[in-house]
Amino acid sequence: MSEEQKTEQAVAETPVVTTDAPAAEKTTEAPAQAGADTAKTATSDRPSRTGYQGNGGARRSFGQKPGGFRKSSRFRSERPKPEFDQKIINISRVTRVVKGGRRLSFRVDMVIGDKKGRVGMGSGKATDTSLAIQKAFNVARKNLVTLKLTKTNSIPYTIDAKVTAARIEMMPNKERGLVAGSTVRNVLELAGVTDVTARVHSRSKNKLNNAKAAIKALQVFEVVSEKRKESVIVDKKPEQKGRFDKSRGAGGRGRRPAPSNR
Repeated sequence: MSEEQKTEQAVAETPVVTTDAPAAEKTTEAPAQAGADTAKTATSDRPSRTGYQGNGGARRSFGQKPGGFRKSSRFRSERPKPEFDQKIINISRVTRVVKGGRRLSFRVDMVIGDKKGRVGMGSGKATDTSLAIQKAFNVARKNLVTLKLTKTNSIPYTIDAKVTAARIEMMPNKERGLVAGSTVRNVLELAGVTDVTARVHSRSKNKLNNAKAAIKALQVFEVVSEKRKESVIVDKKPEQKGRFDKSRGAGGRGRRPAPSNR
């Protein structure tokens, strides 16, 4: 082998060193840096996420309105408390026979009271129960009774009353609470009466009559206002002497006056 061939072989075996490698690295780094900058700008444009950061994805509104001002309970208008508490003691169906058949209606018996000494009872009748309830409430409000109770919200003395076949008795007790049953208890609770024992001496289970008897017994302790006294006008008819007048003798049987001569 000649010297020329040896030199060519040595040149071919020596590694080739290129000076353009840093430029290539720079070119590869430049797109990567540009991509990072674009990613930063994209993330900076997005709104920062606040609130719930847990897993599970975004929360769904399920058809509700988007977020905004949320009204709390303090902005809602509270319903005023009714003046009277009411209790329905009986609902019955009433049929009326007419020429074309029968007409069905409902009768509602109701007791109302403010638990401060006022109580009333009323009945209403209509083809619809809601309308019958409204009528009963209006009637009970017209028939309110204002009671004069003791310091312990009890009655001063024992009293009894009778309505048709219903007969009840009320008596005060000392710090025993309200001892009563049937609709009498409902009337006394709505009137605000405590420390009273009530007994139903009759076998009548008619709720309406028992409630009427309780109202009648409490009317003894009613406070009559001046306006009501003025509105009540009592017209007494003059006494007429009839056939059985006691002034005519024993038993009211006397001689008839002689006919006048015309």
